[in-house]
Amino acid sequence: MPSNLLTDILAYAEQAPTPVSPADITEQVGKPRPTVNRALAKLVAEGRLVMSGAGRSTRYHLPADSASTPETARAGIASPPWSMPSRALIAALSTPIGKRPPVTYPRAFVDRYEPNISSLVPPALAVALHSAGRLQGQQPAGTYLRKVLEQLLIDLSWHSSRLEGNRKSLLDTRELFERGRSANDDLDATMLLNHKEAIEFLADAVPTEGMTVPVVRNLQSVLMQGLLDDEEDLGAIRQKIVHIQDSVYLPAQVPSLLEEMLELIVEKARRTQNPVEAAFFLWVNLAYLQPFVDGNKRTSRLAANMPLLLANCAPLSFLDVAQADYAQAMLGVYEQTNVAMAVDLFEWTYRRSILKYRVIEEAMGVQDPLRARLREQLNDGIQQIVYHGNTLASAIDRLSLAPDDLEPFKAMLEKELKILAIHNCARYRLPIKKTQEWIDAGRPY
Repeated sequence: MPSNLLTDILAYAEQAPTPVSPADITEQVGKPRPTVNRALAKLVAEGRLVMSGAGRSTRYHLPADSASTPETARAGIASPPWSMPSRALIAALSTPIGKRPPVTYPRAFVDRYEPNISSLVPPALAVALHSAGRLQGQQPAGTYLRKVLEQLLIDLSWHSSRLEGNRKSLLDTRELFERGRSANDDLDATMLLNHKEAIEFLADAVPTEGMTVPVVRNLQSVLMQGLLDDEEDLGAIRQKIVHIQDSVYLPAQVPSLLEEMLELIVEKARRTQNPVEAAFFLWVNLAYLQPFVDGNKRTSRLAANMPLLLANCAPLSFLDVAQADYAQAMLGVYEQTNVAMAVDLFEWTYRRSILKYRVIEEAMGVQDPLRARLREQLNDGIQQIVYHGNTLASAIDRLSLAPDDLEPFKAMLEKELKILAIHNCARYRLPIKKTQEWIDAGRPY
């Protein structure tokens, strides 16, 4: 391959203010498109050029020491430092879509996986991430998530929705969550509010129900309410054909197979001892299977938090992940059953989550043992008073507390009622509007 062609491509990428498309490069260097494509694949494989996106969204740029592209740097979004296996995968995916062979879902990807023997995440990395992300000491399942829930509602809702093309800003999201639903909500607002409610459902259901298929199906139904043409598709196993845009991957189309594989995926994740490996397994396999008519990727992102929640590990909120990087990591799984990019992306963003939520958790200090032991009763008591309008005495009577716990619990409940506000009501599963009405009424109890 002529070295001057490679030099010309690199020179053009260097002077371009934004990542460039294959069509732009072809026009600039004046060579046939197949020749340019081979040159691009070579440059990507050698690490001299970085490819992002897929299909018509494919763009190229020079690597940077910070691992950020010019496009993502301006948006405050970095990219993971891709490993050599990931770079090789990127090169393979740079082949024009017309030259990539069509592929469908291989159930062997799940069938051959043996929990605690097989691994998608390198075992040493899974152990390291588990060690870094877990909450110290013995605590009830979900304790970590409850501590950081208010921030997680914003983080995971916004970052996950942004990966779906949502146009709301982070500030818009905060204001939307404070206001709640309205008749004038557009699709972007509905997507964000659905995420918030799905995360709250996750926090409530998983500690008591565990990792189950009904929980996963309910996650999809909450995430997609008001966003599907047919409401019967909410939580239902897909009966319709779906296609993946800009990919040669055709998901399985047999409902009985989709249902069988969904059961198997959740069952194998439940048996996996390392919660980081289980989280990655769920994230990749739920998106790969495409069991629902829509919302599969967003369901997979929230479902990945189930094993982390149960093990009291930092939640995974996909902080700062670029759309192009995410799409290409998924494309590697769909078309090559290759998780190299997905592993790099997962490690990079989960380490960011660990650092962020550790700071929040540490800032909250050591948890009161009484609060930890009677957390659910405290939640129920506050709901009885604020949402249902019961008196303090009536709410406590309904909880059937041990005699020695009555007075300290009453004092704790009264303290919480005095500081309850619309900015902290989510941890008690209270709607913002209902909380504000109770406050406006003079905090009756």
